[in-house]
Amino acid sequence: MFLVRYQKDNAAHYGHLEGETIGAITGDVFGDFARGGPVAQLAEVVLLPPCAPSKIIALSVNFADRLRELGLAAPELPAISLMAPSALLGAHQPIRLPAHAREVLPGAELAVVIGRAGRWISPEEARAHILGYTCANALSALDIAEVDQSWTRASNFDTFLPLGPAIATHVDPTELVVGCSVNGVPRQMATTHDMLFTVEQVIAFVSAAMTLNAGDLILMGTPAGGQPLAPGDVVEVQIEGIGALRNPVVREA
Repeated sequence: MFLVRYQKDNAAHYGHLEGETIGAITGDVFGDFARGGPVAQLAEVVLLPPCAPSKIIALSVNFADRLRELGLAAPELPAISLMAPSALLGAHQPIRLPAHAREVLPGAELAVVIGRAGRWISPEEARAHILGYTCANALSALDIAEVDQSWTRASNFDTFLPLGPAIATHVDPTELVVGCSVNGVPRQMATTHDMLFTVEQVIAFVSAAMTLNAGDLILMGTPAGGQPLAPGDVVEVQIEGIGALRNPVVREA
């Protein structure tokens, strides 16, 4: 099943997606809900980020090719950071490059959407706490990070985390192809089989420190190959079995 969150009549709604048709959802997608009949076509609505997380946890490095690209040794534990929910952006909405940033790189990532709250979740219990998976594009301004000697500001500008278009509740995250293209030219490509830490391991690691709430996001790291974006580009993140997240790029005034 594919779940979308969309805006219609100045309100946010959840729905289930079949082709180009959105069906009704009654109840709570993070609890008990039921699917209803058609309520809209995709072309008639604005797609929102498919969840509204209280927090976003990002893995700094989690792909073998990215380690090689950076010349780093494999970490013994997941290296995590927090991202601001204000960075979220829906599918097809414009990524705004900051006026003072010149090296903004895209980052295709598998995003895990938590479906049930928990603390001290074991790897064996982790799947029961997952609602599904979606596409994320975790952008970062390399030149800002070099000035700050930190990724906090560089990764949290408004519009720096496109997410969506839908949550896939039915996929197995262990063998998915994750890719990114810019103007149709492939820039990143890897399989989740090459991740250093699995989804279950990361949920266990994070939940040993903080409660994961329903709707929270975990970003599972990006492969090697990101290159700076320019105004006029169209960037697309594709994940096998989940979908394609497409956003145009503009320069912020």
